[in-house]
Amino acid sequence: MTMTETLTLALSGSEGVALGAIFFGGLWWTVQKGVASKQPALWFSGSLLLRTSITLAGFYLVGGGDWTRLAACLLGFVLARLAVTRVSRTVNHAA
Repeated sequence: MTMTETLTLALSGSEGVALGAIFFGGLWWTVQKGVASKQPALWFSGSLLLRTSITLAGFYLVGGGDWTRLAACLLGFVLARLAVTRVSRTVNHAA
């Protein structure tokens, strides 16, 4: 594996982390806002549509037809899920 390929995979992984932070961080934010809202269905459905659209477009652009870049992006996405889950537990227990 060349240095360029390694950097490309690292960048794809970090972009996956960003996509995961947007998706799961957005979900956490939506739950906080949706529970207190008079129209929670609007919050949840709108958020789902927006988060899924951003994530799918991001995976499409990052992957670029290369399964290794797509796999690196997916790994970053999963790592972001673990991080957001940990942070949200810490914040909820502290409050």
